[in-house]
Amino acid sequence: MGSIRVGIIGTGFSAQAHVDMLRRLPGIEVTAVAGTDSSKALEFAERLRVPKAYERAEELIRDPDIDVVHNCTPNDMHYPLNRSVLEEGKHLLSEKPLAMNSEESGILCRLERERNVVAGVCFNYRHYPLISEARKWISEQKYGRPHMVIGEYLQDWLLFDTDINWRLDPERGGASRAVADIGSHWCDLVQFVLDSPITEVFADLKTIHPVRTDPAFKEVEVQTEDCGSVLVHFEDGTQGMFAVSQVSAGRKNKLRFEISARTASIAWNQERPNELWIGKRDEPNQTLMKDPNLLSARAASFSHYPGGHQEGWPDALRNLFHDFYEAVREKKEGLPKRRNHLFATLQDGHRIMKLIEAILLSHRERRWIRVEE
Repeated sequence: MGSIRVGIIGTGFSAQAHVDMLRRLPGIEVTAVAGTDSSKALEFAERLRVPKAYERAEELIRDPDIDVVHNCTPNDMHYPLNRSVLEEGKHLLSEKPLAMNSEESGILCRLERERNVVAGVCFNYRHYPLISEARKWISEQKYGRPHMVIGEYLQDWLLFDTDINWRLDPERGGASRAVADIGSHWCDLVQFVLDSPITEVFADLKTIHPVRTDPAFKEVEVQTEDCGSVLVHFEDGTQGMFAVSQVSAGRKNKLRFEISARTASIAWNQERPNELWIGKRDEPNQTLMKDPNLLSARAASFSHYPGGHQEGWPDALRNLFHDFYEAVREKKEGLPKRRNHLFATLQDGHRIMKLIEAILLSHRERRWIRVEE
């Protein structure tokens, strides 16, 4: 059983996190890196001891020694590079969003089917142990049918009008910012836990700083949302709402949801990922701590350390990669599928693009919008 050779496109935070977690997996070799800047790619390769550094991403994609490509570039590069990887017949793991719009993401889904490759999107919050446990409880209706879900994803890194980043440019980041950047994670996560898609949305979005000032004291017009709230309906009849914000002081990465069912509520907060809160009416509330001895088999498989040993964001990313590369190895070696894989597929990423577009349309037209199939 040979090693699977991986190429990384990108040299920023995501790319480094991908390299770190891939090196925790047996039989995976990070073979090459490419970036939009050749000098950055060379420095990245030297610092992280990656054997090859390419000046151009296309050279990495065409390298016959590369089996899988991870796309860790800014948003505007996702579609063209993802398309090139799929057309080359190579397996693909892309950072989200999958593309800049649903027309592009639909093309990628078609290419994936035609080339018969494994392809996924990095919605890594699915892969925490207690998320797997919550999904199992919901599927078994341990506390009855869910009827409402609320939550938020709050950050503060764009709170001041002097905060500037490439994501503020719709040409690079896309037509949506807060919803697409962090709201997409909330939507994917809750749809995954409920195993039910969002079918309708009613959105109210806001730009707190229509004009920002860059370090050179140049004014920059902002067209994308800083924050907002969205009412949602799910296919299974659950309804609810979520808020997103990149301008909430003191909130660094608060991704949280709470699902209310017939006899109990369950809540999870990404900033305290080893706790699952269980709310009761007529008896004391409970907190389930992450402990493989207390979890179901699938959830326990995502837990790599004993109870009381904290696991977090990098471990969830490692779990995503392990799940994805099981599917790659099955495809590469012609093995039968051993179990259902949980990583987000291109179809999942495509549906998120449809959902983002529905939210933007709802905000513009001030009405409920159905998410297109």
